[in-house]
Amino acid sequence: MDEPTDDGHTNGGDSETQTTVLVVEDDADLAALYAEWLAGDYDVRVAHSGKEALSVLADVDVDVALLDRRMGTISGDEVLEEIRKRGYDCRVAMVTAVDPDLDVVDMPFDDYLTKPVKREALHEMVAGLTALVEYSEFQLKLSSKRVRRSVLQGEKRPEELSKSERFQRLEAEIETLEEQLSDIETSYPGYEPLFKRIR
Repeated sequence: MDEPTDDGHTNGGDSETQTTVLVVEDDADLAALYAEWLAGDYDVRVAHSGKEALSVLADVDVDVALLDRRMGTISGDEVLEEIRKRGYDCRVAMVTAVDPDLDVVDMPFDDYLTKPVKREALHEMVAGLTALVEYSEFQLKLSSKRVRRSVLQGEKRPEELSKSERFQRLEAEIETLEEQLSDIETSYPGYEPLFKRIR
């Protein structure tokens, strides 16, 4: 198992290309276990309190946050509220022993996993949340390219565009992005409501 550094980082590879996952869990043994499970595939950070989690979020570009709901001074619910209030661009899952009740209706999380958690279930959920991150990035790129295509189509004659290598490259890039988005949607059908919200 990779040992956490002083800033709660678990070395699992090239952090510049990996999805960064923040595990927020006040049970140190459980936090270490989750980090061990995920470290091979993700850049994992660990926080053992809500306060520590908010500190990490302020300093690190976190892609996915896994929050325990029951913690000391600052609960996972409060961390979630602060994440949304401060505009941190990350996907959030509650990983907790608290069974979901009607109070979750107004909680802006992306997924919910009830303890005890199995390794496979944790991996599947983080993979799905990572796909949401990628989906959002692809959708933003696609929207930008579609705007450029629309502008050109409004200003140039079709025969001129059909002869332009640059325009044909733009069309190909749009098609590729549309295929990538479709592949993600097909791979994670359970997240369809979230995909619609991103679109």
